[in-house]
This record gives sequence, structure tokens and C-alpha cells, in this order.
Amino acid sequence: MIKVGDLIDNRYRIVSLLGEGGMGTVYEAVDIITKRNVALKFLKASVAQDKVNLARFEIEAKVTATLNHPNIVRVVSVGKYENLPYMVNELVVGNTLEEELASRGRYTFLEALDIIEQLCNAAALAHQHGVIHRDIKPSNIYITKEGLVKLGDFGIARYGDSKRVTSNTSIVGSAHYLAPEVCKGAESTPRSDIYALGINLFELITGHVPFDGESNVAIAVKQIKEKFPSPRKYNKNTPKALELIIKKCCKKNPRDRYEDVNALKEDILKLKGNQKALRPRQSIWVRWFGFATED
Repeated sequence: MIKVGDLIDNRYRIVSLLGEGGMGTVYEAVDIITKRNVALKFLKASVAQDKVNLARFEIEAKVTATLNHPNIVRVVSVGKYENLPYMVNELVVGNTLEEELASRGRYTFLEALDIIEQLCNAAALAHQHGVIHRDIKPSNIYITKEGLVKLGDFGIARYGDSKRVTSNTSIVGSAHYLAPEVCKGAESTPRSDIYALGINLFELITGHVPFDGESNVAIAVKQIKEKFPSPRKYNKNTPKALELIIKKCCKKNPRDRYEDVNALKEDILKLKGNQKALRPRQSIWVRWFGFATED
């Protein structure tokens, strides 16, 4: 069992436990050679016995090692300790977007656009290298104290022509952020990641996901069949231009979405540069009589 003070492979001294999930455990450690603090991600022993889990871990290491970008959590190295595979990542000092949303409820329109713009930078580089993330969601997005956004957890990414590690019938990724075509069993494409970016933008400005349900299957059915809701359902002040970006990201047919993340980023930059278009949408009562309604 790994504990504080252990020296991993004569290089990484365990400092503290950062977190633990169903798949693995993450520790903060100090690299005694570079004197830098890093994050060590270990697969749990029970998890490591499953070949699919091992394959996913290997994919994450392989994929992320090819991607060097400020908006992507960097993999430093990989190894094995007491037969447990581990990955050394840069240590992100900050919180996940999931934690931030739980704390603040939702973001301002400008803040949300800035976050998605940075995620577009990460996704653009990944797509350029033939990598589709397939699981862009708030728990896989990290925000530093300086406001830098980093996309991590490429464990179920599809890399080039890598072999499938799950069956066509299983839902891979979080159903709340899964594109309709993927819910139907089709292969993920860059436009599937664009769909997820649209869902994230929806959640950032409303504090809600557009589709929810009692199970992944129930949510997936809604992704396929139900009309995409307006973000004004939860935030009635959503500007029309912002709503249009979200809806274009989240068209049911992938051919109707942005052709690539750079096109999405271009619209985001245009909107960020047009403060008039970012003003909260006003009700008819505000326009006619000059008083505001409640949020």
C-alpha cells in the first residue's frame, strides 16, 4: 500500500493524497531530481486486473504524451510500482470545473466563453494529432488559480486508428455530454467533441445540463430523440447570439454542427469582441417599461 513518505522508483516522494475514485488514486509527490511537485496517478490493483482498464490507461498515457499545450494537462512519464501502473502528470494547482460549478452555480457569459475558448485550443491540438477526447465534461476540466483552463483525463480518447477497447453496445463517456450519433453506437468524430463543448457551455451559463435522467441509457435516449432545450429555460437573460452558438454545437446531425473547433472558436471570439451582443436578453417588460424582472 502506498503511503505518505514512500519513494516511488527512487524519484518521486509521496507528499499527500489528492483524491481517490473508482478507477484509481492520485497523489501529490515531489520529484527529488527536478524538485518540482507532480501528480502521480495509480490504477487500483483490482482495476489493473481488467485488460480494458489497462488499455484505457495506456491510451491516456500514449495520447497525452503526444499533446504539448498549455490548455492540456501534461504527462511527464509513466511507470510501474509494485505491479501497479502509474502516470506522472503536471500538478494543477486549482479545482475542477465541476467543483467550481458546485461552488458558484454558474458563470457569467463572458467567463463561460473564455473557458470554452481555451478548451477549443486544447481540442484543436488534439484533433490535429488525430485524437478525439470523447469525454469533455466539468470533472475532466481543471482551472488553475490564475484562470488557465486545462483539459485532462484522456482515458477513453480515440487515438488515430487505435483498436476499440469497448464494444459498440456500451456507452463510453458520460451520457450527459454524449453526442446523439455516439449514443446510437457510431464512432466518435471531432464533431462529437464539439457537441460536448456545447453542452459544457450550456451548463456553464445555466448551472444545468440540457438532458438528465435516472440512467445513462435514459439520458442517451433523450440526446437522440428530444428537442434540444433553450438555455433560457434556466437563464432567461441568455443573449440570442450565445444561444445560437450553443445550438449550433448541439445539432442532432453532426453535419449541421461547426465543421471544426476553430470555426467554433471564431464565433466565440466575435461574440467576446461584441459587448452589445453579450448584454443579457431583456424581456418585453424591460424594453417597454424599463423595469427588470427577477432572474
